[in-house]
Amino acid sequence: MYLKPILVGALLASTSIAPAMAQANTDITVVLSEELDLVEPCMATRSNIGRVVMQNISETLTELDVRGDKGLTGRLAESWEDLGEGTWQFKLRPNVKFSDGTDFDAADVKHSFDRVFSDQITCESKRYFADTALTFDIIDAQTINVKAEPAQPILPLLMSLVTIVPSETPIEFVRDPVGTGPYALTDWTAGQHIILERRADYWGEQPEVTKATYVFRSEATVRAGMVAAGEADIAPQITAESADNKALDFAYPNSETVYLRIDSQDAPTSDIRVRKALNAAIDREAFIGTILPEGTELAVAMTPPTTLGWNAALKPPAYDPELAKQLLAEAKADGVDTSLPIEIIARTENFPNVTEVAEAITQMLGDAGFNASVRMVEVAEHEQFYSKPYPESEGTRLIMAQHDNSRGDPVFSMFFKYASDGTQSGVADPKLDDMIAKASAATGDERSALWSDVFAYVHDEAVADVLLFHMVGLSRVSERLAFTPTIATNGQLQLSEIGFK
Repeated sequence: MYLKPILVGALLASTSIAPAMAQANTDITVVLSEELDLVEPCMATRSNIGRVVMQNISETLTELDVRGDKGLTGRLAESWEDLGEGTWQFKLRPNVKFSDGTDFDAADVKHSFDRVFSDQITCESKRYFADTALTFDIIDAQTINVKAEPAQPILPLLMSLVTIVPSETPIEFVRDPVGTGPYALTDWTAGQHIILERRADYWGEQPEVTKATYVFRSEATVRAGMVAAGEADIAPQITAESADNKALDFAYPNSETVYLRIDSQDAPTSDIRVRKALNAAIDREAFIGTILPEGTELAVAMTPPTTLGWNAALKPPAYDPELAKQLLAEAKADGVDTSLPIEIIARTENFPNVTEVAEAITQMLGDAGFNASVRMVEVAEHEQFYSKPYPESEGTRLIMAQHDNSRGDPVFSMFFKYASDGTQSGVADPKLDDMIAKASAATGDERSALWSDVFAYVHDEAVADVLLFHMVGLSRVSERLAFTPTIATNGQLQLSEIGFK
């Protein structure tokens, strides 16, 4: 059997857990699965950073309401208006200060975007803007016009991805982020903890949490045990095996899709038969209810089923190892070197049981005739393989990754994952480039229909990747807190949403 049993017994007894810090009734401890390598605001769309930074330290102009039905709401922008010809005007919130005491104004907005789009640093949030060029015109301190070329009908929604920093912030990654959020970073001791403390001068309503201490434990049973023992208050990610306390544990459908990125420019995966064989070789169903929780869904697209343009006609590839062998044999007969190495690169602690998933898939590929191996790496090293320029290799690499799209539109995924110039794309297909561009510019029913066509082309014609799972999140929350995880919890954890019973 491919799926190794997971050893959970006696982990708590054998693992040293530091004594709980003395804390006020309104201080909390959050135990995360992986340590942050950066606290850079322009990287806050990456889940491990976003859980600490996004809307806690640094805020965005707009925000999508995932707890209610308000849709897109203002954060640092009070309102916005479409002026036509690709230009939107944003009215900014007055009387807002950064944590260093300086005033927030339109110049900070312009600088924040200039910084994101600079070629001097590589910011995660830049990837979501596809090939859109933005021009900023400061009208006054609280008014800024943003022109998108080509015109971007959902530009206000895109504004929810870029955190705003002071105009004095250098164009380099920072260690001491300054933001307008309700909390300021007061201590980052690498390998130990990060501490955020509530700001008395925050422009909005004061949150109930006064201080949050983030600690890091790689074992899910340890994280769950810390909450159960009162040594932590929230463990945003635990495994199904650890979720054994109905009073404390929450399951929720999150917005993450797990997949293997194929580089279709490399041999042997440049041959579509090899890409189809990869998909046929994996028994996706075997993972659900074993090392992935019940409720996990098989993926047919990079985005979850709640996304605009979802194509319900698409079906997951059937598990058919004999077909995989046949396709490899056909490719080999036509001169494709199917013996070239295929290495799976997976990120440790990317999601619960990621190592077991990667190892099982590697074995499945080997049984189908692939020369497959797996390498587990930390988040910083994973980024070197995940984003362009990709390192050269003999044969090719399959990058196991988890992609978050909780904002409801494929534009936040499709360009940078599938366009020829996309920073995390393994595809170079002019027809697909044109389809993505047209869908991105469309509105209404036409936009939905065009995205549906893109989903079908990626799945059926390009066979662009190995889509695996739409994930289910499991969190453990202390009984003293009033907090329920949402679809956004994997990528951000807003302290202002946490109350006390």
